[in-house]
Amino acid sequence: MALATRADGTDRRPSTLSTLWRSTVGKKAVMAVTGAVMLSFLIAHMVGNLKIFFGPGDFDDYAAWLRTIGKPVLHGAWFLWIMRAGLAASVVLHAVTAYQLSRRDRAARPVGYVHRRQRTSYATRTMRWGGVILGLFIVWHLLDLTALTVNPRGQEGHPYENIVADFRNWYADVIYIVAMLALGLHVRHGFLSATRTLGSDNPRHERVLRFTGEALALLLTAGFVVVPVSVMTGLVS
Repeated sequence: MALATRADGTDRRPSTLSTLWRSTVGKKAVMAVTGAVMLSFLIAHMVGNLKIFFGPGDFDDYAAWLRTIGKPVLHGAWFLWIMRAGLAASVVLHAVTAYQLSRRDRAARPVGYVHRRQRTSYATRTMRWGGVILGLFIVWHLLDLTALTVNPRGQEGHPYENIVADFRNWYADVIYIVAMLALGLHVRHGFLSATRTLGSDNPRHERVLRFTGEALALLLTAGFVVVPVSVMTGLVS
């Protein structure tokens, strides 16, 4: 292990956190943990979105309730901002470690069997391009339904009407559905990899974990896509 040299000429060992961050195992652990954080948020976000089927009153009340979580300890929308900061940090760490691991993988990839390389490259491409699509979608989604700058209605305090107005536009539906399909593929490939990284590598559990990842991917994709489809078909209006 290389030792850093202080200004006084003495050697200093790198911190445990620094060593962990530089290692491949540490980066995979960061990806797995941040992925779990984002997956937990997505499940809760999907459940909240489905309240739109209970009508504008219930949905707007739910949106208002999100701004009161933590009161009276937290003021205003502090909880939302704390959550957003945590999610932003998770997204950045996830993306950075994914990029760094991809570079290491390409640099050290041995020549393997053709079929194995094909399966690996397919999963890698799916995760890579899915991540890019999701990153761009996050920017769009924040501008659309948080900042309300690209939303056709864009009226603060009326989330139900903003969503309905948004999904009446074909391009918003296409952007959202394509992103949710990318999300499903990302979860499908990432769930099993993350559970392996966190220690669940027992072959007897592989089938259960694979099924769980696929079920979560299908559930999230369907749960998110049903909202724009329902607006398009007039079920929600």
